[in-house]
Amino acid sequence: MAERSTAAVDVADNSGDKPLTAKADQSTADGVAKNPERDTDSDEAQGSGGTEGPGRKTSPPELHSGHKLARRYRLEECVTRLDGFSSWRAVDEKLRRAVGVHVLPADHARARSVLAAARSSALLGDPRFVQVLDAVEENDLVYVVHEWLPDAVELSTLLAGGPLEPHDAYQMVSQIASAMAAAHREGLAHLRLNPNAVLRASTGQWRIRGLAVNAALRGIGSDTPQRADTEAIGALLYASLTQRWPYENDAYGLSGLPKDIGLIPPDQVRAGVHRGLSELAMRALVNDGATASRHEAPCTTPEELVKAIGEMPRIRPPEPAFTAPPEYQRTTYQQGTYGRQAPHPGATQPITVPPAPLQSRTGKALKWAVSALLIAALGLGSWQLADALMGRGGKTDDTHKSRTTDSGDKNAEKPKPVPIAIKYGQEFVAKGDAQHPGDVPKTYDGDASTYWRTRSFDEGPPIAPLKPGVGIVYDLGSPQKLGSATVDLRYTGDHTTVELYAADSLTPSSLESMHQLGKVTTASNTATVKLTKTVKTQYVLVWLTAVPYSGYDSTLYSGEGYKQAIGEVKFTG
Repeated sequence: MAERSTAAVDVADNSGDKPLTAKADQSTADGVAKNPERDTDSDEAQGSGGTEGPGRKTSPPELHSGHKLARRYRLEECVTRLDGFSSWRAVDEKLRRAVGVHVLPADHARARSVLAAARSSALLGDPRFVQVLDAVEENDLVYVVHEWLPDAVELSTLLAGGPLEPHDAYQMVSQIASAMAAAHREGLAHLRLNPNAVLRASTGQWRIRGLAVNAALRGIGSDTPQRADTEAIGALLYASLTQRWPYENDAYGLSGLPKDIGLIPPDQVRAGVHRGLSELAMRALVNDGATASRHEAPCTTPEELVKAIGEMPRIRPPEPAFTAPPEYQRTTYQQGTYGRQAPHPGATQPITVPPAPLQSRTGKALKWAVSALLIAALGLGSWQLADALMGRGGKTDDTHKSRTTDSGDKNAEKPKPVPIAIKYGQEFVAKGDAQHPGDVPKTYDGDASTYWRTRSFDEGPPIAPLKPGVGIVYDLGSPQKLGSATVDLRYTGDHTTVELYAADSLTPSSLESMHQLGKVTTASNTATVKLTKTVKTQYVLVWLTAVPYSGYDSTLYSGEGYKQAIGEVKFTG
């Protein structure tokens, strides 16, 4: 069963520039700061030295706050200014949103490379990376516009408060390695992966900024880009586990390792480090000449690192801490204290003696009279009750039961389904290549006219054996009680099969590691999977295992074949 790939739209400029391959100064060539005096910068806030053309230094453009580019991007605050380029926080006045902008002169030695890198990064369209929104040469300037994430926090800032918990470190390395493996499959490298380039969003997802662009701005290249990025991911994991930079020099606000001891495993640097993650960090850092602590084979590519992560035991999130409710304070009634002043501390309080019971002759007579009245009342009530039962032929009980049952059935209300919001989503690739990862947000953007689509297959409807299936893992933000899922489909016909799985993370290791919740096969444009039993989960996989045949679709630029497209996915609890 062959998979067809539609041709990508070529948005590269006509200058014929090749991707950056020239190797820069060895201290920064592999994208890891080994000489922090030259490379401790934040990719958005500070900078480091780069390589200029022979005997030539270009000054940054004379820009200022309030300056507009393309009559649209208003510069607000300069966050980097060096080596002939500047980086700004800006406002896109057309869409009324914050953006980031890199600006450099059109005759800058690296202008062509920056444009080529930005356009290549934009074509990837993977939401795990901070997206390039525009790359333009205009009025003797080259500028690159990218997303600005005000609610995201840099890894360097998180580590200032201490190392990450094992589950957080596991999620970070899993998501970063998976994203970089996808980028390298498309021929893109980062080469400047460091704690300032890795961000954790408010949803808890990790994102990478500066793919290809940050290295191009600084003239950084590598002869072994996959190895360089893998080693950088290992350094990120090492720092996350130990709060130390795995080299002798301090960098990114972290202390380096003691001199002359070499690279020692994280679990020897700090007590309590997760052993599996410690080994994983060493397998990635073995590229720098270190010896893996327990003789595992080194990981030389992000793809190998992803495989190694999938083979290690899952690291579960910590159980939520139980907080005992405040102790119930019993309030006792004190006779005769209402309206009185509170006694002074230490003052002797008189003992209240209850009055003696009535012992006089009058008191005894009164007690006998009350007792007689009670006995008479009870006798009268019993006679009336018996008469009523005899008169109705004993039907009172049945009628009462029937009335109670009927009333209960009529008043009982079934709980209404509650919509569950989707916070994030990304493709799950069990085998082969991804489908269209950049279009995943279109399945929960509230617009039914936008789609994530599969590629077109030559055979079907079952996608196997080419792939076990294709689909998307959704993050619901927190564990939710899931009752059903409704999937809007673009193509009808014989037939679409949708399966639902509960996952333990946004990047599950395999289909077998997940629990199937339900399955439905349909020929219509809607598939609803109803769970027989409510399940509590944060991550849900919508998995297509069969797709119908359809002709060429000019709206989605999709060729004929067995295929499907998803408009909106809705979960209810």
